[in-house]
Amino acid sequence: MMDCKKALTEAQGDFEKAVEILRKKGQKVAANRSDRSASEGYVVALTNDNGHAILLALNCETDFVAKNEDFVSFANAITKIALQHQINSPEALLEASLDGRTIGEHITDMVGKIGEKIEVGNCDFIEGAFVVGYNHPGNRVATIVALNKADVSHVESIAKDVAMQAAAMAPVALDKDDVSQDTIEKEIEIAKEQLLQEGKPADKIDMIAKGKLEKFFKENTLLQQAFIKDGKMSVLQYLQSADKELTVTAFRRYALQ
Repeated sequence: MMDCKKALTEAQGDFEKAVEILRKKGQKVAANRSDRSASEGYVVALTNDNGHAILLALNCETDFVAKNEDFVSFANAITKIALQHQINSPEALLEASLDGRTIGEHITDMVGKIGEKIEVGNCDFIEGAFVVGYNHPGNRVATIVALNKADVSHVESIAKDVAMQAAAMAPVALDKDDVSQDTIEKEIEIAKEQLLQEGKPADKIDMIAKGKLEKFFKENTLLQQAFIKDGKMSVLQYLQSADKELTVTAFRRYALQ
């Protein structure tokens, strides 16, 4: 309220000029807070009936702001826009339009109003024959999952199970073929160093390290992970128990740190 009064005084009662002053102030605050950490926020997954899914995170500095009704409402509004336009990056979302202005401009205004750094921390789009989104209570973790088939009995329940698996177990990739080469090399390096420290024979280290890498794949790729509701089967085996051709074609997970 005081900022509004000061802006009106500075603008000599000109309402439009006062609004411009406040907007410029928002840009100044945004610049001043650009080096701050925005580790809190609101994470949300949203799907539609066309096989499209969005996973978005609107980040801020404090939990207090993350729970603010206006902040949550804005996060949900821009998630709908992202889904409608199949936007797949934070940068593209900032350029999208909301009420005649860019989302980036709206965020700058919000920074000026709230006084915290606010940014789009994540914006992922996937599509598939059947998609589901899972929002963990508290909206600090969310996942989206796409399956290759929709005509499967209880497909919604099955997809939700997989989405909850991804939320709980934080897989790094869909399967071992999707694990980056950098990650593979890093895991092999770590394994070899551990084996050397354990005093394993030098001529056996490469073979044992490969075995550890396979264990890494089993524990950290979605389809190979043990299914959390039945540890006797993998996620892929769970899917195939419903339909032998059923599998996951894509997933995304985002969690506030």
